[in-house]
Amino acid sequence: MKLVILDRDGVINEDSREFIKTPEEWRALPGSVEAIAELTAGGFTVAVATNQSGLARGLLDETTLAAIHRKMISAVTAAGGRIDSIHYCPHGPGDNCDCRKPRAGLLREIAGRYDVDLHGVPAIGDSERDLEAARAVGARPVLVLTGCGRATLRALEGQRDLEVYDNLRAAARQLLTEHRRGA
Repeated sequence: MKLVILDRDGVINEDSREFIKTPEEWRALPGSVEAIAELTAGGFTVAVATNQSGLARGLLDETTLAAIHRKMISAVTAAGGRIDSIHYCPHGPGDNCDCRKPRAGLLREIAGRYDVDLHGVPAIGDSERDLEAARAVGARPVLVLTGCGRATLRALEGQRDLEVYDNLRAAARQLLTEHRRGA
């Protein structure tokens, strides 16, 4: 199985300091749904792992989050792609749960769902917490410069093992190139 794990806000869609609280606020980043379609066409299983503390903060409810995810899935489907699963943490930063990134509970949930070892599985995010969660399970941390990515890159300046791409589409194309080469 070729699996890729994507963060949502700042990777697939525009991020907001005010949180994405309604389907209307969810806007795909340029090229992101096409990137997922390319990954799908290339045989990748696409899983999303996302912190959604807006639930704990009372900014949205589960029904609204489901509607946001339906909009995202619909956009990806319209581009010819597929999101195979969405895993989210509903807790706030102070809840001390295992699923909120940088902890690796969401990624372990994905590993269990697909019965796979995550060693080397690309986990694409725009924040340090995404990268930390990936490293915690032996996944391949990949930073994109959309969302908080540029600030994250500045904060992590000097890290030699950092794999960085301008956006999800550039990262997807690299993964597809590697797959074609048999890497």
